[in-house]
Amino acid sequence: MTKGVKLLIGIVVLIFSAAVVFAVIGLKKSESTWVEIVQNNKVIYKLDLSEEKDRTFRIEYPDGGWNDVQIRDGHICISDADCPDHTCIKTGELRSENIPIVCLPHKLVIRFSDEGAGK
Repeated sequence: MTKGVKLLIGIVVLIFSAAVVFAVIGLKKSESTWVEIVQNNKVIYKLDLSEEKDRTFRIEYPDGGWNDVQIRDGHICISDADCPDHTCIKTGELRSENIPIVCLPHKLVIRFSDEGAGK
């Protein structure tokens, strides 16, 4: 093997290793049970999923549109929405601190947060 081929193999292995490390860190399940529901950069709900009863509630966007948020068995997700692409629904349950549930058309974000008083 030439020096160039060895160098190329080393770079590929390094990139692959870095990708694996970032994937493991990015998909790490959160230990927090507190979530924030944020719309237009304002926290509209702060919930402790370990204390919440199973329920579904609707969040309406002031300019029109809505998202149905479902809490079940200590997990939260968007179960229905009237946005065109439904990316927020396809995201599924909130699992990782690094990957929130986002609905861009309705400027809605559901993310894990530090403990705090519920709203």
